[in-house]
Amino acid sequence: MAWIVLIFAGIFEIVWAYSMKLSDGFSKLTPSVVTIFFMILSFALLAYAMKTLPLGTAYTIWTGIGAIGSFLVGIFILGEPASAMRMLAAVLIISGLLLMKLSSS
Repeated sequence: MAWIVLIFAGIFEIVWAYSMKLSDGFSKLTPSVVTIFFMILSFALLAYAMKTLPLGTAYTIWTGIGAIGSFLVGIFILGEPASAMRMLAAVLIISGLLLMKLSSS
């Protein structure tokens, strides 16, 4: 159950990162409210998952999901570049996440 909660916490991190971008420095009300709501929700779910998962594992997986998800949102929704170096960096992050998951009991 903690892993499922952690995955949702990571997904909600992607949502708040994207809505923060849309808020234009918190100058637009609706994206700003969405950002704050999903920040709180993401943190609450992370805290819940940390009741049973180790700190290092939970936090690394949470930030990794957010990083890769935000990277993909940037490419597919915001039209950011998908250079070979950025793609390699994303593959390395995913590799680290998989190793972290496999090393957890």
